Amino acid sequence: MTDTSEERHGGCLCGAVRYTVRGEPTYTGNCHCRSCQRATGAGFVTWVGAKPENFEVTKGQVTICETSPGARRGFCGRCGSSLNMTADGFTDVAIIAVSFDDPSFVQPAANVFLDYQQPWVVIDESLKSYAGLPGH
Repeated sequence: MTDTSEERHGGCLCGAVRYTVRGEPTYTGNCHCRSCQRATGAGFVTWVGAKPENFEVTKGQVTICETSPGARRGFCGRCGSSLNMTADGFTDVAIIAVSFDDPSFVQPAANVFLDYQQPWVVIDESLKSYAGLPGH
């Protein structure tokens, strides 16, 4: 891990998996895609980006499932808590915001994949909005 300016910790519900993230987030955002909805059982997922060298699993092991071609979601193999995601074409590790011990630092900057927004989810109009994924 290279950046030591800020250190945050998190993990799964049962405590079998723990991680540390150093440095400021590379991005934050709410994803409304169907894969995120199905993987977490929620209307959307708030993600926090981190440089891979700043993300370290400090206890246990993240179980990986390729949920769509090139997209790998990480979760606890014991309790099933969703934790992170990596994908081909993305340079960062995406970490589920609420898996941090104190997720109150997260300030989402955008909503993505709004084409899949559920009608019962209220959107914060002050955030940037994208029908899909910006730049793709």
